[in-house]
Amino acid sequence: MALFATGALVLSACANTPQDEPDGGSSASAGAGGGTLTVAETNQFSSFNPNTSNGNVDINSKITTYPTRAWFNYVDGSSFAAGDPKVQKDESFGTYEVVSEDPFSVKYTVNEGVTWSDGEPVDADDLVFAWAVQSGHYNSESGDVTYFDYAGDSTTLGLTDFPEIGEDGRSITLNYSAPAADWEVAFAAEAPAHVVAKKAGLADGQALLDLLEAQADVAPTATADNAELRAVADFWNTGYDSTVLPSDPELYLSSGPYIVSDVVENQSVTLVPNEKYTGDLKAQLDTIIMRTIPDATAAVQALGNGEVDVISPQSSADTLTALKALDGVTLHQGDQLAYDHIDLTFNNGGPFDPATYGGDAAKAQKVREAFLKTIPRQQILDAIITPQKDDAQILNSQLFVPAQASYEDSVAANGSADYPGEPDVEGAKQLLAEAGVTSPTVRVLYNVNNPNRVNAYTLIAASATQAGFVIDDQGDAAWGSRLSDGTYDAAIFGWINSGIGVAGVPQIFSTTGGGNYNGYSNSKVDELAAKLVVTLDTDQQAQIQEEIDPLIFADAYGLPLFQSVGLDAVGDRVSGIDDYNPNQAGVWWNVWEWTVND
Repeated sequence: MALFATGALVLSACANTPQDEPDGGSSASAGAGGGTLTVAETNQFSSFNPNTSNGNVDINSKITTYPTRAWFNYVDGSSFAAGDPKVQKDESFGTYEVVSEDPFSVKYTVNEGVTWSDGEPVDADDLVFAWAVQSGHYNSESGDVTYFDYAGDSTTLGLTDFPEIGEDGRSITLNYSAPAADWEVAFAAEAPAHVVAKKAGLADGQALLDLLEAQADVAPTATADNAELRAVADFWNTGYDSTVLPSDPELYLSSGPYIVSDVVENQSVTLVPNEKYTGDLKAQLDTIIMRTIPDATAAVQALGNGEVDVISPQSSADTLTALKALDGVTLHQGDQLAYDHIDLTFNNGGPFDPATYGGDAAKAQKVREAFLKTIPRQQILDAIITPQKDDAQILNSQLFVPAQASYEDSVAANGSADYPGEPDVEGAKQLLAEAGVTSPTVRVLYNVNNPNRVNAYTLIAASATQAGFVIDDQGDAAWGSRLSDGTYDAAIFGWINSGIGVAGVPQIFSTTGGGNYNGYSNSKVDELAAKLVVTLDTDQQAQIQEEIDPLIFADAYGLPLFQSVGLDAVGDRVSGIDDYNPNQAGVWWNVWEWTVND
């Protein structure tokens, strides 16, 4: 999974011939350097909207966000190598500036002439719609009405009111009620407003803007849906989900250097240059093909055979050994800004939900603690990570990784010592006995196509069974689409983030966080997370997170397992992929710089 917004977290043969562009879309024009580059990725493409809970999978963001969405800025993936992550502005798309420090206000202006691939301008309609989705403004404060199924964090943009719209029709100004730590990266590109409006039965983007403005004061206290706004949200929530190329080209418009020209279900996605793109980040290639190859061995073989040029496989000792045996390949390795973990579900009527026991929170807590005591974290680490990294350690924080200065201090006080690396089966049995719960069934969700997750599941299932749990194997290739549906009691997956900002904390752990898939709720965590996003000092940010970390462990939320090891392998004919990028964009962060030498 990817914490996909710029400052948030994102939940990884032969090429197919691109189809002709359907009428109404942008036809391909040759890239500056030309040629075809093929990239193998692990996960299957499933949605042209990576910002929903269903679409928030890394490959959807890699395909949709970086090649096909121009925006005011992006995270510079090469800056991580120097240990100083940076946000780069793209002034060929537009500009933004702080126009007032008190109150804190930021003005965004799209350059004249910037268009979508159907020729429609990118303008204030699109900016306001992006704000509407990402601010959470239209979800009622009581929780009675929820419109947009946004998987990111709305806390930062939630500090703003309805934008001021510029007379030029291409600018908006956001006025904040307090300075926001992540203001520069909290606002990200969205779907074209004119398309969303049309699919929802509205006339155009202006009609959508008018609707949003009319509902701006009403929505926070609403107790029932507005029918027009519901139609807008329903389309945005599900209308872009597709595992094939839609017959309607409006569903895959582009404002970036490339546009999708073909999708073969569960196999590949093809990108070609967007001829309507006029910015500086111009396409260099004629064609980019993303091939889905879940099996790392098969990906290495495809690279060695020249079927693909770049792979980002599931890293393992065997994969490394096989790659080092290949000639003409450059390896990029490093610790990812990602971690694997197991989360427990609090609100689905399952064994970890207080409602199952008549609201007895203490009983549910004991059952959660019992299950977590069975997790063989050291065995999982030794099976998956240690063969690749001799000094690998169990991850003992939900908020920090070992390279961060606060990690040791947080671990010393966060309660992770209650769950050491070795399972405590007898302790788990005792807790179940104290709770008066016998043979609870736990449905465990994980990606059945990911060997690391299969390995972790197998070890967890064997250990938990010894303690008296009945494990229901919910391994599923479509695991990402199930994360928000409550049909499981524990989930094994990973988060990966941008390395910029603090929005990932409220996104996952706040009661209303867009990535809070397991129904976790702690009022103190909510309070601290809200404080975090308006704290500008980085030392104070770390202190607040050190206060949050022990609360999560005390609630038996779940357990972190390990920080992931990242690996890319690049063929010698490829230029533009020079450094390891540990965030959710992977190699795709500078897709416009890719070239091939034949």
